[in-house]
Amino acid sequence: MSMNKAQLISWLSRLNEVYTDKKEYLTELDAAIGDADHGINMNRGFSKVMEKLPTVESKDIGTILKTVGMTLMSSIGGASGPLYGTFWMKGGMIMGGKEELNSEDFAKVIEAGVDGILQRGRPNLGDKTMYDFWAPVLELIKERAGNGDDVLTIVEAALPVGEKALADTIPLQARKGRASYLGERSIGHQDPGATSSFYMLETLKEVLS
Repeated sequence: MSMNKAQLISWLSRLNEVYTDKKEYLTELDAAIGDADHGINMNRGFSKVMEKLPTVESKDIGTILKTVGMTLMSSIGGASGPLYGTFWMKGGMIMGGKEELNSEDFAKVIEAGVDGILQRGRPNLGDKTMYDFWAPVLELIKERAGNGDDVLTIVEAALPVGEKALADTIPLQARKGRASYLGERSIGHQDPGATSSFYMLETLKEVLS
């Protein structure tokens, strides 16, 4: 099973609903170790994506992904805008002309996105950032795509890996961004960026199922 354009659009629409529902929770997580605006920013960013989507939904997948990235870049404040914006844009840049994504394409999109996060934020594993979520998830996605699994099977297998990675951010001490100023006081809190990234994966599974 590949992922088609209609499913991509459904994923984006559903993400908009999820970030609306989780706005307060994500903001609470961010209040503990950041600027208390992550939920507000993700909600605003995806609201803008929904405004923009009708202008590109007839176009190819690469164009849609790039448009999502540019919209998030221009509408989300703080560190998350450039990071999420780059994530979606990098995936779009390598998928020009595509009307659906097979498992290999899907793995390439996620890998390009994670590379974008690395280029933008320069995180290391264990810094308590969204990269702590994406690094093990990407490894699993590439492995399963290499085995020839379909996109839904890959996402289903990635979800428990992502859940563990998310929980594993709680005992970490933040070493990047605003949270790093707290030093040891950042220990014991779940990373907001890793949490909003987890919702991306969880929501994709819903849509593909």
